[in-house]
Amino acid sequence: MSESEGTGPVEVVFPTSIDAILDSDIDGLLDTKEKAAKVTASDRLERAFLEVVEFRRAHGRVPSSTTLEIAERKLGARLDGILASDDKIAALMELDEFGLLDKPEGPASIDDLLGSDDIDLLGDESGLLDVSDLPVRRQVHDSGEVARRTKAQDFEQYEPLFKQKHVELQEGTSKLLPYSGMTHIVPGAFFVLNGVMLFIAEVGETEYKKTTVRENKRERLRCVFENGTESSMYRQSLGIRLSDEDGHIIVQTDVPEILTDDEVSGYIYVLESLSDDPQIAALKDLHKIGFSRDSVERRIKNAVKSPTYLMAPVEVVATYRTYNLKASALENLLHRVFAEVRLDLTQVDRKGRNYDPSEWFIVPRGVIDQAIDLIISGDIVRYVYDSKAQRLVERGR
Repeated sequence: MSESEGTGPVEVVFPTSIDAILDSDIDGLLDTKEKAAKVTASDRLERAFLEVVEFRRAHGRVPSSTTLEIAERKLGARLDGILASDDKIAALMELDEFGLLDKPEGPASIDDLLGSDDIDLLGDESGLLDVSDLPVRRQVHDSGEVARRTKAQDFEQYEPLFKQKHVELQEGTSKLLPYSGMTHIVPGAFFVLNGVMLFIAEVGETEYKKTTVRENKRERLRCVFENGTESSMYRQSLGIRLSDEDGHIIVQTDVPEILTDDEVSGYIYVLESLSDDPQIAALKDLHKIGFSRDSVERRIKNAVKSPTYLMAPVEVVATYRTYNLKASALENLLHRVFAEVRLDLTQVDRKGRNYDPSEWFIVPRGVIDQAIDLIISGDIVRYVYDSKAQRLVERGR
């Protein structure tokens, strides 16, 4: 060791053991970084899907995979990839609070297929597909399974309905439109087939018929005709006849726009929580308002495992079957009407992640029913929800 001028020797003491070395590392130079928890493929998939869910929550629609907006297009392509895999759909079903994973039904008829050709893939500028000059070949709707018309049972219950519908047509409150697809063949609908008015009184249970290629589903109808007869033809058979024989549907002239969207049927449902969590059980008039294209019972069967349902069993207190109605728009309207009383609560899911349920509202059941009626009538724009009075009131009052 050298000696500094005017001073004694400088002593440097070296540690004599590993522990001493570590103890002397006051700057933490020898600290090892903690190894990050391994991210599994399942974690990455769930995180990716939750980004799509957040986009739906923020914008009120699913992301598009064809938009010029790069960030949205990325999410849209991600959702398309998920929907193409049944395994991914099954793995993410519990996180799907908006029904993003519900598979849309295919077109019910050629008319529906052509009507949904938004980008004109089936366009025929050359006229190659024009068969208007060919002889018309009428299909013979007859087979061993054809439903013959018989005398209608309890026709006296339906006769006033036909008379009322004729009055509406004369007064202009109802009108005839060309038949436009099987999504309109629902209970309560009126059609005109070969000059005779018919009423869809009932739709039977779905039957499944296996072929060598696939399993087809079909449903028997109870069609009551104004001449006092009835038939139990299949829904598909009636659709074919209405298409081939220039059938018409009878619709109300003043139906609000929300009821004229050609949308697959679904359910608006209202649930009550059966949670034994004191924080939740103490909330009076707590209801979840949601939409499902599948049956409500199937949708809620895993409620106890999902933060969407507050990790607890639920009870269905009301369902509203929707036909030819953009039910997701109806759901969004209800959410906006009751936005002020949305439940402000953070749940923790089974993996320890925070989750904020977005479809629970503190509002009396009767007010929800009233709001749906006002939406259907188109008068909801004149009302707001008064949370203190717990009722809908006209704006400006």
